[in-house]
Amino acid sequence: MKEINGTIMQYFEWYMECNQNLWNQISERANELSKLGITGIWLPPAYKGFGGKNDVGYSVYDVYDLGEFDQKGTVKTKYGSKDEYLNCIQVLKQADIESYADIVLNHKMGADLLQTIPAKKVDFGDHNNEISNQENVRVATKFIFPGRKNKYSDFKWNWTHFDGIDYDENSKEHAIFKFKDKKWNDAVDEEYGNYDYLMGADIDFENPEVVEECKKWGKWYVEFTDVTGFRLDAVKHIPVHFYNEWIKDLREKTGKELFTVGEYWSGDVNKLHKYLTETEGQVSLFDVPLHYNFWEASKQEDYDLSKIFDNTLVKDNPNKAVTFVDNHDTQPEQALESFVERWFKPAAYSIILLRNEGYPCVFYGDFYGIPHNNINPLEELKIIMELRKDKAYGEQHDYIDNPNYIGWTRSGDEEHIKSGLAVVISNAEDGEKRMYIGKNLAGEKFIDSLGNFEDTVEIDEEGFGNFKVKGRSTSIWIKK
Repeated sequence: MKEINGTIMQYFEWYMECNQNLWNQISERANELSKLGITGIWLPPAYKGFGGKNDVGYSVYDVYDLGEFDQKGTVKTKYGSKDEYLNCIQVLKQADIESYADIVLNHKMGADLLQTIPAKKVDFGDHNNEISNQENVRVATKFIFPGRKNKYSDFKWNWTHFDGIDYDENSKEHAIFKFKDKKWNDAVDEEYGNYDYLMGADIDFENPEVVEECKKWGKWYVEFTDVTGFRLDAVKHIPVHFYNEWIKDLREKTGKELFTVGEYWSGDVNKLHKYLTETEGQVSLFDVPLHYNFWEASKQEDYDLSKIFDNTLVKDNPNKAVTFVDNHDTQPEQALESFVERWFKPAAYSIILLRNEGYPCVFYGDFYGIPHNNINPLEELKIIMELRKDKAYGEQHDYIDNPNYIGWTRSGDEEHIKSGLAVVISNAEDGEKRMYIGKNLAGEKFIDSLGNFEDTVEIDEEGFGNFKVKGRSTSIWIKK
């Protein structure tokens, strides 16, 4: 369902204050977002979390409670009610926008009852290293969802459905406890020896009851909500064969294409390639290495811009790369904080939005700002998104050939009136690049859409123009 010029928007940031009303806000803005060229919205996790009305959605309690039951001190989730969520998805559909649900299946939190079971402690630095004898721990592993009263599913979770947990009620100790007769799941990332365990009560995907329940839930979710795709959370902590089977099963049973992007958080592009191979091309992945390149380019004074695409997914496998600049994990004060500096953001967004490779994802916090950290909206972003929709067509000519000045042109096509553009990025002084844009544009005058220059650039009879850029900035030249 991916369109060549489609754009995803991640419609939340960690600290947003939406007053349990986000689904309604999205519904109200759907047409406006469609006009900006948004074709898919990544919606935050919609089910009840341990933190009730303040839960961003990743501390999962009940995946069947989409803001319908009085659980964890609230009926609505942080983002609204079940009916508002379902309505939001339909409103998006009417505006030709796909809805991608954030799926968090790695762990559960906020159990209803404690259980006493034997467990061994493992080393935080090496999860394969057991550092204690077996001892009895009292842990939060029994989920009976009393507020839901078996509606949609009568499945109850107990300790046998998990591998381990990080808190013992008896000793009040925070440590990683691996349960009796359990081993960490294989086919996960090798960091910390084995990165199956991430947080909370860690779900055991080798348990057939768990796999069966997750498949049942997936089918229910797609049919109940009518979402058209998924963002899969924390895939490197879940055995690759589980999601491979889960997605295949779901597409068969629902008859839907279900565009799916996984979050495999690693700067090592080889790990991403391995995951794509093992999932048989069924998923796309976020281009984390490209994000890190943007971050480094924004922080280092001597960054070599000609290497901006080195070791990235978009360079090696553009059809499977979902490109992004920042997200809710990389924003200030978050777990993976690596927020791209303000001065470089227009460059980074030009790279993901105005080129023909990858499926770009715009971050809510860049578009609307992050009041919690006094971060204002990136005013250039709206312009760049509109340029993607209206101008970024035709053949691409690359000039990624200088440590301090890079650029590219798009020649435009007949279908889109006045399409075509030229982008120049500098991380040093003022400069210019002579670039070919097409003989078909000979004699045309171009202006800087970001307003850094008042003068125009005329395309010569050979189809070249001398496109200028100010120091440490970006200019995007379009037809006058």
